[in-house]
Amino acid sequence: VVLIGAAFEQDVSLAFVGDGVFQIAKGQSTDGIGMKNFSPTYKALGDYEVTKLYVEKESLEARGLTLDDLMPLTWEDEDEDYAEKPSIRLVSSAELAAVFDEQDVVLSF
Repeated sequence: VVLIGAAFEQDVSLAFVGDGVFQIAKGQSTDGIGMKNFSPTYKALGDYEVTKLYVEKESLEARGLTLDDLMPLTWEDEDEDYAEKPSIRLVSSAELAAVFDEQDVVLSF
């Protein structure tokens, strides 16, 4: 859904809250549960101009994680000679609520 929206030039933001922060954790392996590992897909988001990935600080802390535990997701800024920039934005729950208020549509998965 995210890539479809981005392909149609929608301004897409993603929020990772609760256990959702594990979706972008480094070193994932789904071998033991027999499911496809979707984590490589997140690395392609910048290619589709999905550059705003919000991670709730409290969710990370509650799970004993830090930014260093997350995949280094980046995008290339065409306006700055394709400089690589981080996509992940660590925000408090209050800041994330403000981000949600700015969105036209919110989908929850």
